[in-house]
Amino acid sequence: MAKFVIQGGRPLAGEIDVAANKNAVLPMMAACVLTEDDCYLNNVPAIADVATMAATMREMGAVVEQLPGGRLRINCADLNSHHPPAELVERLRASIVLMGPLLARLGRANMHHPGGDRIGYRSIGTHMHALEAMGVDFDIDHDFYCGRVGDTAGDRDIFLDEASVTATENAMLFAAARPALTVIRNAAGEPHVENLAGMLNGMGASIEGAGSNVLRIRGIDTLSGTSTTVWPDHVEAGTFAALAAASGSDVTIRNVIPEHLDIVLMILRRMGADFTLSEGAMHIRPSELRAVKKIQTGIWPAFPTDLASIFIVLATQASGMTLVHDWMYESRMFFIDRLVQMGANIVLADPHRAVVSGPCRLRGREMPTPDIRAGIALVMAALVAQGTSEIEHIELIDRGYERIDQRLRQLGANIERIA
Repeated sequence: MAKFVIQGGRPLAGEIDVAANKNAVLPMMAACVLTEDDCYLNNVPAIADVATMAATMREMGAVVEQLPGGRLRINCADLNSHHPPAELVERLRASIVLMGPLLARLGRANMHHPGGDRIGYRSIGTHMHALEAMGVDFDIDHDFYCGRVGDTAGDRDIFLDEASVTATENAMLFAAARPALTVIRNAAGEPHVENLAGMLNGMGASIEGAGSNVLRIRGIDTLSGTSTTVWPDHVEAGTFAALAAASGSDVTIRNVIPEHLDIVLMILRRMGADFTLSEGAMHIRPSELRAVKKIQTGIWPAFPTDLASIFIVLATQASGMTLVHDWMYESRMFFIDRLVQMGANIVLADPHRAVVSGPCRLRGREMPTPDIRAGIALVMAALVAQGTSEIEHIELIDRGYERIDQRLRQLGANIERIA
């Protein structure tokens, strides 16, 4: 176990780069299962989830080689298992995106229910319904799923019962290797889905509509290798923007794609944050923050659920009352008691809604990390707070944020990692 020791209460200054998108790179790694050729992924984040996915794929016979400059070479020519190891699957929610490629490549896939953050119940029913609509048969024994490819011939038109990102990706990955037309309706449109579509197009599939809620995929029997680049993480960009605004800092955030941040920038602007955008960078200056009536998460391009925890902390530094509503996960807000212990004025109305009254003078505390996003929110709160904070179980934060302590120190943060 490791922890962060943070001395807070001081403004930050300088420049920080946004790392690559965790939610893009993991399905892109899974896409390499679809071909026997070498695939090269560029701009790969050095995070624990990537290491877990790499270990999972190696256990199934893949070669996953770390190259200089944040690159991966993946070769699945000798893939020899349709059953990802349970102990690794149970550590990584995104391991579920191996199901579609394994079915396409080997005709079978056996998987345990995936693990990951404990932010609420996360069914994979949408994944199975989508794959069944394309000809896959499933046997289910409690939390163990056995899939086998049946009759997949002919064009298919499927409707997802929810716009799940990973279910959309699983359906895309399977459809890319199916030599027919697949239309996916109510598809997720997040940037990481679009990033994956670009990779699959580079491998020989034809995917139209990426970024919208209707995908048209014409797959081919034999996909080729490719070299592709992982886009920067819009959630991390939003995290750094909220941190700079909450701490009254003068910070330039580089490697930003503004069109991925429309709703985030709109809310920051309504909260009075002073920022400018120029040539892939965002410059934030100290400002007086004011509350907004409501921040509600939703399906892309609405406000991302992954930023709900971070903007709860931001709201503690804004003048007035803000309602934050995340209807997606019933345990997302179960870190608020830590903020209240730090001095935040927050009422948890129910598992999905919190009312934040600010501004609040936060004080340093000792506290554990419940999940990736709540963990980085607590780091943010500790940097804003007066005094010393200790944040434990930071391995969870390392799953999604690359060398976050080193990068924050570049802005002048007093943060130390203790083994």
